Amino acid sequence: MRIPVPHSVVRLPAAFQRLAWSNLVAQSAEQISLAAAPLVAVFALSASARETGLLQTAQTLPFLLLSIPFGVWADRRSRRTLMALAEGMRVIAMLSVLLLVGLHGLTLLWLAALGCLGATGTVAYNVAAPSLVPSLVSRESYAVANGRLELARSAAYSAGPALGGMLVGWIGAGWAYGCAAGLSALAVALLAGLREPPRAQTGQRHFLRELRDGTRFVLRDALLRPMIATAVFFNLGFFMLQAVYVPYAVHRLGLTASAVGVTLGAYGVGMVCGALAAPSIAARIRFGRVLTIGPFCGLLASLVMVATLIVPSFWLAMLSFFLLGVGPILWVVGSTTLRQAITPDGMMGRVSAINSTATYGARPVGALLGAGVSGCWGMEVCLLVAAGAFFVQVFIIVGSAAARLDGVPEGG
Repeated sequence: MRIPVPHSVVRLPAAFQRLAWSNLVAQSAEQISLAAAPLVAVFALSASARETGLLQTAQTLPFLLLSIPFGVWADRRSRRTLMALAEGMRVIAMLSVLLLVGLHGLTLLWLAALGCLGATGTVAYNVAAPSLVPSLVSRESYAVANGRLELARSAAYSAGPALGGMLVGWIGAGWAYGCAAGLSALAVALLAGLREPPRAQTGQRHFLRELRDGTRFVLRDALLRPMIATAVFFNLGFFMLQAVYVPYAVHRLGLTASAVGVTLGAYGVGMVCGALAAPSIAARIRFGRVLTIGPFCGLLASLVMVATLIVPSFWLAMLSFFLLGVGPILWVVGSTTLRQAITPDGMMGRVSAINSTATYGARPVGALLGAGVSGCWGMEVCLLVAAGAFFVQVFIIVGSAAARLDGVPEGG
């Protein structure tokens, strides 16, 4: 009988530590730029809620378009190289925004196009990093390693939006994008020193056949299907809310750029709290029930945001984003661990890519819906529709086989 090793004493290899640090600085770069973009659009370019929704759509479109090609790459070639090249694209995009700000030539179209280019780094990390973890750590350490990655991401989500808001509000957009470019460059340098374990060579491979096999595996699995469906509706609701939040917070809640950054930063604080609490929660509650905490917190968060329609409040908005972080981070750790446990190694990149395409691909769809709903019926209706999407994801996960799991299943 194997005695489980406590999370606090698990020692992860140096290669994984380098991956975790690169993940931290890359996610920080993403969060600073994502927070800065709608603030610049509203305060400097006088963008409407519809236009910020379209901006969010552009910045999340790579998740829909690139996840599957990146996933096939991750199964065929170096995952480290994929992440480094994609992060390098973000450096170029952020420096281009910085240059346009300096030349007073920044437009909403340029902001959207360069935001789209910069998001390629995030897509590569979301696809390749979970695929790389099983080759760097032992099976028994999957949950710990995923928790460390999510803790790093949580720290970035906590500090990034607040820092982005403060930089834009206090000293201008250029500093925010310059900071993001510097962090992305550091991520590339960290990845350059990561030694990726070699993988067994396979025969000739066909893109469409590999994609078909990966899709078939996901759709036939009784655990992965509801997990993906739940994540799809969560992201639809979250990005409908995100699409209109900045103009809603500025015009209806009366918040400044710095205050908006603080409320967005509460999301990351929630993620940090959830990530730190995850080991003790996982030790006390069965695995399936842990998977339901995130969806329920998402629904509660959306209802708190709806309450600001009646009681406009900085504190309620901050609480909403805190709840969006604290529960769903348990979902991310749990769902990633489940996917890694039951997916064969040779299919890990494709399954991660299909998961990213379906779930993160819902982000531009949600943002586009937010732009459309707010443009036709107003920001208030958009918040109500977003709450409806959060209700659907709770309904899906509660009725699924995944919610009844006692522990992490065997497989892969």
